[in-house]
Amino acid sequence: MAALNAMDLWTFGTILILTFALFLLITGAFTAYFGSGKSRKIGAGLLVGGVVVGVLWAYYIYVTRPLSPISAASIGLGTVIIQSVLVILAAVIGAGAAIGLFLLAIMKS
Repeated sequence: MAALNAMDLWTFGTILILTFALFLLITGAFTAYFGSGKSRKIGAGLLVGGVVVGVLWAYYIYVTRPLSPISAASIGLGTVIIQSVLVILAAVIGAGAAIGLFLLAIMKS
């Protein structure tokens, strides 16, 4: 297996989905703890949704792509910058989707 390649669809999707799950966990825990009534129930749903999405994706990756050691290859600075931007982009999209879902759920309650 080569070094991290954010241009790979699976890598990009993994970062996006796991960031989405993490932000659902954070917003769900926040809402369940500080909310009241209907908001507390929505927070619990977001929390459970984040756990389910994260566990299902991790299980899927584990079953379809077993872990293997990453080879240490020499990578140029331009490649590192491009990879970093793509990783951050995937994380921002995942986080934005989770925060959007959180706001939608809270605004509708």
